[in-house]
Amino acid sequence: MAIKRSMFKSIFGKDKQEDNKVTLTRYKFLNNYDSSFSPWDGKIYNNDIVRSCIRPKSNAVGKLHPIHIRTTGNDVIINPNPHIKYLLRFPNKYMNMQKLLEKMMNQREITNNAFAFIQRDATDTPIAIFPVPTNNVELYEDKKGDLYMKFFFKTGQYMTVLYDDVIHLRKDFNEHEFFGEDGYNSLKNIMKVIDTTDKGIVSAIKNSAVIKWIMKFKTVLRPEDKEIEVNNFADAYLDIEKTQNIASTDPRYDIEQVKDNSYVPNEGTIDKYEKRLKNYFGVSDEIIKNSFNEDQWNSFYEAEIEPVAKELSDQLTLKLFSRHEIECGNEIIFEASSLEFASMKTKLELKEMVDRKSMTPNEWRKVMNLGAVDGGDVLLRRLDTGESNTTPTEDKEGDKND
Repeated sequence: MAIKRSMFKSIFGKDKQEDNKVTLTRYKFLNNYDSSFSPWDGKIYNNDIVRSCIRPKSNAVGKLHPIHIRTTGNDVIINPNPHIKYLLRFPNKYMNMQKLLEKMMNQREITNNAFAFIQRDATDTPIAIFPVPTNNVELYEDKKGDLYMKFFFKTGQYMTVLYDDVIHLRKDFNEHEFFGEDGYNSLKNIMKVIDTTDKGIVSAIKNSAVIKWIMKFKTVLRPEDKEIEVNNFADAYLDIEKTQNIASTDPRYDIEQVKDNSYVPNEGTIDKYEKRLKNYFGVSDEIIKNSFNEDQWNSFYEAEIEPVAKELSDQLTLKLFSRHEIECGNEIIFEASSLEFASMKTKLELKEMVDRKSMTPNEWRKVMNLGAVDGGDVLLRRLDTGESNTTPTEDKEGDKND
């Protein structure tokens, strides 16, 4: 019977430190920052508003298409290495690249840091990429100055790996010299108000359904006496069969009717803090509700998605290739189109880019959600837009001779 390996062993295998017998020391920063990172466990992802703010960004990043290109002179070869091409589509046996990017984006938005581990074979060739939802991270270095990351997990397990094998995304990279700034100080008050408001609404629903009247006694009574007076009032005035059209007053207490919205928190306060939360994550109501127009989507895409695509491109290029391979023109780029949600008018106008040798017919057909055609990868140019063989100086001289 085959012995099944745990996911932990499948991902990390042997500990780099144990395997190489490397002596590590805690990494020291210039400004004396702590060399560890502990994500804020504020459970913010459990909040529906937070999740609705993060989801559009995760979905958009998940749809980015990574491509390996090799540039030599004026020639660009797309996906020259079949192994890298497969890795960029299926980074590991548990998920495709879309899900890996979505998971990393969720971690980046929640903790301002996201990690993925590159698994390599005996020849140091990358064979898999796994997202690492760590509970805590510590930085170490060896005598040669190589940097290591020690990941701690909720199960109590931990693993030490070379930083060269880690894809690291950072958001709000400011005071700390290595990690993105934790969102605790920025979000704790907002989340506290929103959580309190949610609880207040639940309480309002319960109270409005149960409590209809409040009896305010003017003297101190024993609990049993209060219960007797409440029952007497209910029998006399709230029982439909017994209730008359005439009610009497009792100087021992005041009666106040509870309105349905008496416990509901102020609507303006709710909107104010929800807006602050959406501004923090950089999304608008139109983006969250998928009711955006072309300009709104392009603004969101350029502000929130393109920077992540650039960071992912640089990280994958740096970690999947050696310095020599990068110098030889190898890199990972992310194909992404903000034209995906462009209007039909804008898409049709792109035909002029095809006429002017700036876009291939197949690239234009992709924007139109049409399949590729044979010969559609060749750049075309209209005959009346050909290159001029004369220089501006020659043109002026010709004008003088005329």
